[in-house]
Amino acid sequence: MLFDWLVVGQIIDVNPAHAVRGPKHVVTKGRTPVVNREEVRALLSSIDTGTLTGLRDRALIGVMIYTFARVGAVLQMNVGDYFSQGRRGWVRLHEKGGKEHEAPSVPKLEVYLDAYIAAADIADDKDGPLFRTTGRFTGKAHRMTQQDGYRMIGRRARQAGIKTRIGNHSMRATGITDYLKSYGTLEHAQTMAAHSSPRTTKLYDRRNDETALDE
Repeated sequence: MLFDWLVVGQIIDVNPAHAVRGPKHVVTKGRTPVVNREEVRALLSSIDTGTLTGLRDRALIGVMIYTFARVGAVLQMNVGDYFSQGRRGWVRLHEKGGKEHEAPSVPKLEVYLDAYIAAADIADDKDGPLFRTTGRFTGKAHRMTQQDGYRMIGRRARQAGIKTRIGNHSMRATGITDYLKSYGTLEHAQTMAAHSSPRTTKLYDRRNDETALDE
């Protein structure tokens, strides 16, 4: 790279290191911390759904787990991105590069989203953000940021007694791992996660962690 820079700057005529290739770096396993099924249940059940904040947080965590979505795609959702089609609830996720990805909701996720939208009274605000702040500090609710989501996940995990330091991406990795443990296929997981390559999806498969622990 240094010699390339020197060539561009017309300091030298050719790059003597042009044929040099560095060692190939292959990543076969992601580093995102995951939690198991029992911990996810404890996380969801520990949320106080008697408050609007609790209903919002449960719905947000549910979307990430059940659809394998990135937190950025979830937080970009508007109220109208949760819709009914063929007697089922669907979510429209806004992925990187302006791509949109639609995924069906499992019945439990529909319950979470319906309860939150009803309590927040935002069903008619189709173009407004689905997951919004309470406006406690600013006086006005606005779309949640990824940092808001990260703080929320950490707070809820501590309340549930989960010692693993998890974040937004942990929900995605947990959902994919649990799906594959339940005999789901890598191909379907790739489609649900909107990955362009199965190698990317494979990074989220942490089933081997349990094998190593058992051994």
